[in-house]
Amino acid sequence: MKLGIFINAQYLPGESMPQKIQESVEQVKAARLAGFDLICTGQHYLSAPYQMSATFPLLARLAAESGDMQVAATVILVPLHNPVELAESVATMDSICGGRFVFGVGLGYRDEEYTAFGTERGQRVGRLRESLEVMKRLWTEEEVEHHGKYYHVPRVKPSTRPVQKPYPPIWVAANGDSAIRRAARWGYPWLVNPHATVPALAKQLALYRTELDRADQPIPQVLPMMRELYLAQDQETAYLEAQPYLEGKYSAYASWGQDKAMPGGESFTMPFPDLARDRFLLGSPDQVVREIRRYELELGVNLLIFRMQWPGMDQERALRQIEIMGRDVIPAVTGN
Repeated sequence: MKLGIFINAQYLPGESMPQKIQESVEQVKAARLAGFDLICTGQHYLSAPYQMSATFPLLARLAAESGDMQVAATVILVPLHNPVELAESVATMDSICGGRFVFGVGLGYRDEEYTAFGTERGQRVGRLRESLEVMKRLWTEEEVEHHGKYYHVPRVKPSTRPVQKPYPPIWVAANGDSAIRRAARWGYPWLVNPHATVPALAKQLALYRTELDRADQPIPQVLPMMRELYLAQDQETAYLEAQPYLEGKYSAYASWGQDKAMPGGESFTMPFPDLARDRFLLGSPDQVVREIRRYELELGVNLLIFRMQWPGMDQERALRQIEIMGRDVIPAVTGN
C-alpha cells in the first residue's frame, strides 16, 4: 500500500493566492518528511465560488519540494486541450520531476468549461481517445503525421520527449459505469473517485475487472483511489471539525452537477452524517488505519490518495493532519 496527498488548489474569494501557493509548498515539504509516496492536484476552470491555481504551473512549483515522491495531475481535462500542447507540457513536467510524473486524465462534467473552451460536450469521449493517441505517438515515434476527426498534426519529427519510457503512467478518472468500462477496454488504471460510497465502488470495481478480462487487458499494477480524510482524537471530533469544510465543498460539487455523474443516483444533498457514511475517512488514527486496511482487503486498491484540506481550512490544521499521518498512520499502514 502506498499513500498520496492531494494538495488543495481552490481558495476562498479574497484569500491571497500567493500566500496559499506558499502554504501548499510548505505542505509538500511536510508530506515528504511524513513519508507520503505521491503528491497531486486537480484541474478546473471558472470554478466559482472558488479561485483556483492552474495545474501545471502549480505542480511545477511543488515538484521542487517533492523529493522522491511521485507528482501527479489528477486530473487534466483532456478534451479541453490541444494534444500537442499537452504532450509537450507532460514531457516538460516529467523532466522537472526527474521521471516521476503521473498523467491523470478525465472528461470533465461542467458545461461552463466546455462552453468557455469552445468544445462540444458530446465530442468529449472522441476527443479524449484521439488526443491520447496523438500524445502517445508524439512521445514515442520518430516521425508523426496525424489527420483525425478532431486534431491535425503535419508531418513532424517530435523531439520533446518525457523521461519515462515509453511515457509517464496514464490514469483515467471515471465516475459512471460506462466510463469505467471504457477505461478498462483501453487498458488504463482507473483512478477511483473520492465521491462514491464503498458499496457502490465495490460493484464498480467488479465491473472494471470483468471488462479488463473481456477486453483481454492485463490487470494494472497500480489501482489508485482518492478519499476525503480528517484525523482527530475520536470520530465525533473528526466529524465536527471536518463538517464545515466538507459541507461547503460538496455543496459546490452539487451546484456543478458532480453528483449527476455518480452511480446509482447518489446525491450530495443530504445530512452530513449520511453524506460522510462509507464515503469519508473521519476519525482517530486507529480508525483510519482500519479503514485503509479494509479498502485494501475489500476493494484491492494499493494506492490511496487523501484530500486532507478543503477551501477555508487554515494552514495550521492542514499541517497538523499531515503530521499525524506521518506519526500514527503511515508507519502502521506501510511498515515504514
